[in-house]
Amino acid sequence: MILSNLFAVPLVLLTLLIATISGCATMHRDVPKESFPATQYDAVLLQLSSRQPLNIDELASKLEGIDVVIVGEYHGHHASHLLQSSLQAALYRQNPKQVLTMEQFELESQLELNRYTEGESGESEMIEDAAAWDNYRASYRPLVEFARTRDIPVLAANAPADIVRCIGQKGPDYLDTLDEERRRRLPQKPFVDTPAYEEKFIAAVSSSHGAGDPSTKERIQNIYHAQLLRDNTMAMRILDARRAYPDHQILHVTGTFHSEERLGTVAMLESRAPEISVAVISPVFWRDPQSPPPIEEHRLRGDFLYFIQPLPVEFRDPERKRAATNTRFSQSTLDPCN
Repeated sequence: MILSNLFAVPLVLLTLLIATISGCATMHRDVPKESFPATQYDAVLLQLSSRQPLNIDELASKLEGIDVVIVGEYHGHHASHLLQSSLQAALYRQNPKQVLTMEQFELESQLELNRYTEGESGESEMIEDAAAWDNYRASYRPLVEFARTRDIPVLAANAPADIVRCIGQKGPDYLDTLDEERRRRLPQKPFVDTPAYEEKFIAAVSSSHGAGDPSTKERIQNIYHAQLLRDNTMAMRILDARRAYPDHQILHVTGTFHSEERLGTVAMLESRAPEISVAVISPVFWRDPQSPPPIEEHRLRGDFLYFIQPLPVEFRDPERKRAATNTRFSQSTLDPCN
């Protein structure tokens, strides 16, 4: 996902409940406003094929036998992280042969992550040595702890941040400057993509970053290639998990931009291994408690949707928003890519 440094708070039990329904038109009439997620922890979970509500155990049952379960998140949203943790436990009760793959750790930190899960280092040491995300304790600790205490393998799935940053700055040819060992760890085809994903990504970036002059267009293309490296690396790591643990179900957690509409990581994964089954669970903001959930406009986002409260508005001042966006997509001259 286009990264944002948001934060979450510790997780609590999830209630996933909406009224019994049948058919799209009936849903729009019958879903009461009381079904609107009451807090930032709550979610309304729906299976798209049947338009039926689900609780977490019912969702797990629907996912039995699926090779790869991908749960998209809005980074730092309490409901996303709670849903991931609750589903992890429900899937484990159903089938303890499970692997957890995570966008939130870079593949080069696998050794440090292994040392922690094997009891050779403490949590603070792991957070420092594995360069865990700032909101690790609040958002991802429950997933890793559940896995660690049950000997569930945890795989770091993201591309190294410094390589991603330098591709965003210098372009895809930057990979040619890497030493052989670092290049060998990355996908052989690191920039596989699909036209729909490119169109979606460039529209998302251009809407806030602008795309007027040629230099800006080139920069956006570089940023897109950096995004593709993330997606292709995560697809590679999921397949690594499949090879290492062939009879296990894989739970992959990632920013929703990487998986919704079966684009990004999902498309790269399916292009490499079309024979595997993949289920996508995507979040959707339900912004108006007086209106029905926005099903039709988002129904293609995943096999299952979970409706959650929107995050607070980050900026009201357009100038401050523009400055923050420029900072987010600019690279510091203090970070050489040589």
